[in-house]
Order: sequence, then C-alpha cells, then structure tokens
Amino acid sequence: MNPSGTPVELAGLRVTVDRLIYRHLPVADKPHSFVYFISIHNDTDVTVTIQRRKWIVTADDGTQLVFLGDGVVGQTPVLRPGEKFTYNSQHLIGTPSAVAEGAYCGFDETGRQVVTRIPKFRMVVPDC
Repeated sequence: MNPSGTPVELAGLRVTVDRLIYRHLPVADKPHSFVYFISIHNDTDVTVTIQRRKWIVTADDGTQLVFLGDGVVGQTPVLRPGEKFTYNSQHLIGTPSAVAEGAYCGFDETGRQVVTRIPKFRMVVPDC
C-alpha cells in the first residue's frame, strides 16, 4: 500500500471496452439495454487480483446511478502478467442516452492496493 493508504494506478493495468450492443426491452421505466464487453488487461510484471467494482452511469437528464460490488460478474479474477480477463454484462437505462464509467479495485502480489479506471463510454439508443 502506498503511504496515503489509497489504491495506486499501475501502469499497464488497463481496461478496454471491446463492444457495445443495444437491445430494446419491454420494460416501462428502463426500456433500453446496453450489453457491454469488457477486458481487464494486466500488462504489468506483477500478479493482480480484482476484488471490487464501481460503476457510475449518468443519464442524459443528469441523474446518476452508482453500482458498487464485490468481484466481477461473480468472480474474483487473478491476472498474472500478460493475462486478461474478459466478460460481458449490461446496463439498463430509461433515457435515450447515458455515459458509463468506473473502476476496478484490488491488490497486487505484494499486497499493495491497486485501481484501474473503466474508460467512459456513451450508450445511445439508435434511430429506428
């Protein structure tokens, strides 16, 4: 852990948003589903374990939803140097567009707390 006790960002631990798919749902308050495909890349020289996630979804009307939780889709990925963890999940929104962003937190093999940011990505309902 660094002296301040806050997680550090490791150069080489990074997140990519690989794909985003829109699906309309027959739900009144949140009819828009965006399935996203994410990869967490460990291009460092240490093993990293991802323990928690935080997502912030900001709708185009300014409302924000914050999602905090343990693991990633029910798993606690352990990434050795050069490995990546890929998964997909979804966000449900009730407005025509929103922006998602966040972070994954965990620790490296020395016990140091680490964080890597999820890059912002925009979810926009396509014109029909």
